[in-house]
Amino acid sequence: MSTDYQSGREALGVRLRELRAEAGLQGKDLAERLGWQRSKVSRLENGKQTASAADLEAWARALGAPSEIPDLHSRLRGLESQQRSWRRQLATGHRAVQDRYVAEYRRTATIRGYEATVIPGLLQTPEYARHVLMQNAELMQSPRDTDEAVNARMRRQEVLYDSGKTFRVLIWEGALHVLVCPHEVMAGQLDRLVGLIGLSQVELDIVPFAARLKLTPKHGFWIFDEQRVVVETINTEVTLESEEDVALYGRVWERLAESAVSGQQARRLIGRARASLDLN
Repeated sequence: MSTDYQSGREALGVRLRELRAEAGLQGKDLAERLGWQRSKVSRLENGKQTASAADLEAWARALGAPSEIPDLHSRLRGLESQQRSWRRQLATGHRAVQDRYVAEYRRTATIRGYEATVIPGLLQTPEYARHVLMQNAELMQSPRDTDEAVNARMRRQEVLYDSGKTFRVLIWEGALHVLVCPHEVMAGQLDRLVGLIGLSQVELDIVPFAARLKLTPKHGFWIFDEQRVVVETINTEVTLESEEDVALYGRVWERLAESAVSGQQARRLIGRARASLDLN
């Protein structure tokens, strides 16, 4: 759990404790009013447990302070939108970030993702990954631990062959043509994508240039077990956990998926991108 997130949760707990004190109640008295275990009141007040929206509403009403509900909900939304600065995450290099991704993917059963400008890390070849990571390290002026980071990224890909998982990946056709590496490396990367089509745990679809779209392709995002969304910006990684945000990104994914092609049609688009490379 990020330090920013825990600090926010503790701040919310302080506010809950203040409201209880202002109402002149002990923790055991509030627990009795709510029909909760006393330990739950303690965990919420000490930032050891994340309150739900329903918990906050019940808390305020039990204290006779329903006017506090909008503020408490606002504080919760702030928690549910976690931001991790890339500068801070990459202070020791890329490997630590890649190792965290390995653990996250291993504990997730279903992943839906969309990328518009780059081949997803989950599907990258080592050579393609090396060029992407080197570019990021140069941009962020972070330590160069490219070999270790590439190895960690490849370990993440082991989950693709786990029979208990499902990966549903959408790629905007433009990502097949963006040259972040030499032509021969890109050719190998496109061959890798073709080889993944038909893998039992992977649904790899391409959104064509000529597709009729219900919305414009924007930034990439990943949905983990329909519980949280991860969005990467240039300077920050944002994790969204509110039901509304997860549902919103789910609808975006579904609408893009309606315009995507799979199977042989996807292979043709990848083949067209490969044929456009100058390999002489």
